[in-house]
Amino acid sequence: MPPKTRIKAGTALAAVPQNRDEASLAVDEIGAATRELTRIQAEMNDRMAEMKTAYETQAAPLRARVDTLTLAIKTWAEANRDELTQHGKVKTHDLPAGQILWRTRPPSVRVTGLEAVLDSLRRMALERFIRVKEEVNREAILNEPETAARIPGIAISQMEDFVVVPFEIELVAATV
Repeated sequence: MPPKTRIKAGTALAAVPQNRDEASLAVDEIGAATRELTRIQAEMNDRMAEMKTAYETQAAPLRARVDTLTLAIKTWAEANRDELTQHGKVKTHDLPAGQILWRTRPPSVRVTGLEAVLDSLRRMALERFIRVKEEVNREAILNEPETAARIPGIAISQMEDFVVVPFEIELVAATV
């Protein structure tokens, strides 16, 4: 079921309806324009998907070749690493067509079983490895607006939008 189209009001650049019938005609026109925009967007997305597929198909053999050559060069470079890095003094080697480099990534931490790890850290008195993030609890403020209104820096606001919802009929698959 596609979502209903809701259009927020902007600045009036069209003639303002003078009665209920004119307003209904304007809503009908909004519905027609919205449906046409949906068709245009769907056509654009279809064409973009076709283009992407065509270019991905064209690029696939080149990606595979780059991967194969990179692995081959890596195999050669690892076998000759001592010579290429001047016995570990450098991590870059210049070739006539480009460079090969060894880069050490920054250390990373992987946590599996978050709750068990947190329990272990607490039991081992390693709370310094636990981060507690403090933030304003907006839901609690909305539940107690009178109390929150006395706090400097907090304001509760509520706005009203004007929305036009053209009628739409959904197709239902026929049961056979």
